[in-house]
Amino acid sequence: MTTAQETPYAHEHSPRLNWAEHAPEVYKAMVRLDIAARRGLDPKLLELVKIRASQLNHCAYCLDMHTKDALAAGESVERIIQLGAWEESRHFYTEKELAAIELTEAVTVITDGFVPDEVYARAAEQFEEAELAQLIAAITVINAWNRFGVSTRMVPGHYKAGQFK
Repeated sequence: MTTAQETPYAHEHSPRLNWAEHAPEVYKAMVRLDIAARRGLDPKLLELVKIRASQLNHCAYCLDMHTKDALAAGESVERIIQLGAWEESRHFYTEKELAAIELTEAVTVITDGFVPDEVYARAAEQFEEAELAQLIAAITVINAWNRFGVSTRMVPGHYKAGQFK
C-alpha cells in the first residue's frame, strides 16, 4: 500500500512558447500598461481582482502569481480561498471589494456584449471616477495577461512573490 507522500505528482507540462522572448516590445508595453493601470488602487483589492479574473480565465500561471503576491501584500488565505465562491461568501469582503469583484466578472465574462448597468452603478457608487477608470484598466490588463498565459500554457509554481514588481 502506498501513502499519499509516496505518490508522485503528475508531470509538469512545458510552455508552448516563450512569447515575451519572441515579442519583447509587446511584453515591455504590457508591463508599462500594467504599471499604469495599478496606480492609485489598493494593492490587496488589485490582487483580489487579478485572482478572480484569473480564476474565470483558468490561467494557472496568473493564479500562482497573484495568490502569492496577495499573501505578500497581507491578504488572508481565507479570503483568497473564498474568492471563487464570493457570492456565497460576501461577508468576507467590503462593499467596495464586492463591487470590484462583480465588475471584474462582468468585464471578464462579457458574453452578453456589455457590462450590466446595475453592476457598473454599484462600482460607480464605491469608486471615484478616476479610481473606477483605473480599476477598469486593471481588469482589462489582467485579462490580457491571462490570455497570454493560457494560450502559451505558461507553467505555474515557480513564481516568487514580488518577482516582477
